[in-house]
Amino acid sequence: MILPPAKLGMLGGGQLGRYFVMAAHELGYGVIVLDPDPDSVAGRIADEHLVASYEDEEALMQLARSCQVVTTEFENVPASSLARLEAYLPVRPSARIVEICQDRLLEKAFFAMQGLPHAPFAVIRSEADIMKADPGLFPGILKVARFGYDGKGQIAVQDREAALDAFLNYEGALCILERKLHLDSEVSMILARDPSGNCAVYPLVENRHRDGILDFSLVPAALPTEFAEEVQRMALGIAERLSYVGVMAIEFFIVGGKLCLNELAPRPHNSGHFSLDACITSQFEQQVRAVCGLPLGSAELLSNAAMFNLLGDLWFRLGQAGEPDWARLLVVEGLKLHLYGKKKARPGRKMGHFTLLGKDCKDLSMAGRKVRGGLV
Repeated sequence: MILPPAKLGMLGGGQLGRYFVMAAHELGYGVIVLDPDPDSVAGRIADEHLVASYEDEEALMQLARSCQVVTTEFENVPASSLARLEAYLPVRPSARIVEICQDRLLEKAFFAMQGLPHAPFAVIRSEADIMKADPGLFPGILKVARFGYDGKGQIAVQDREAALDAFLNYEGALCILERKLHLDSEVSMILARDPSGNCAVYPLVENRHRDGILDFSLVPAALPTEFAEEVQRMALGIAERLSYVGVMAIEFFIVGGKLCLNELAPRPHNSGHFSLDACITSQFEQQVRAVCGLPLGSAELLSNAAMFNLLGDLWFRLGQAGEPDWARLLVVEGLKLHLYGKKKARPGRKMGHFTLLGKDCKDLSMAGRKVRGGLV
């Protein structure tokens, strides 16, 4: 076990890293954050913030000298940097796993190799690949193979002509063309796995998206027990096959009453934010425990919950008014407000979230949309 007051390294300085720093501090650890943004919200509260590129050799060596383990808050950190660090100290999750999760082709290949259900797709390296693609892939979604997130790097295409236009828009980047599925619902499961293979699994979460970005989540998902059991079986199997260490989110589609894997996130996840207020152990404390080899905490749900994202669009819709009227939220019984401390709002940027706690998820969903709508 890596025990306090050891220093932990974090690559990435956004809100997920910020909550990791807070959880680590509560347990008595120090944290060094590596992030190129001088105004990183995680770096601002860390013991030390290395303002440098993720590929900066000197910064990586400083992490290697000062920390006892390194983790990451998002999958788009260069896997080569993680591999460099692995020569000196534990990196959890490993560079190999992060590389799989940041590349849609490697991820799909992993799904196929393991016999896991996923959407039909084709690899697109050239315009010729689009012309010979199976007609059954249309309408579809053209996705860049690497570094897409929150709806970025993907364009819905109705036919080959639209796919060609989208491919040119990506300037010839390696892509996949995936059949557009008619979804019954979208769900995710968050789990933690320690170096010995012990796991803690959070309740299944039902997610609603808008423009490719998570809008709100409900937990527990209002789905038959057999779905939750099958998702858990599949999720635990994936973690075991990868020899995963850390917190992982696995996103699923339900299509025609059957499960279909969407993607893996080798880190805490937006849809797991409910755990901050509704569980015995948050996903961020769990991340600290897992990467340090501590006993995992209980993932028991203490209350049903609905989590709503607060995007930068709110600030823009307010025009000159600027900051939303947080009093409208803070007076609501059972509501927990979380603002991330980002100084500049942009459309689509996650500025915060709130969680409503209660008994009935349907009521919480309606109440949350009404409360959020009252901010503008």
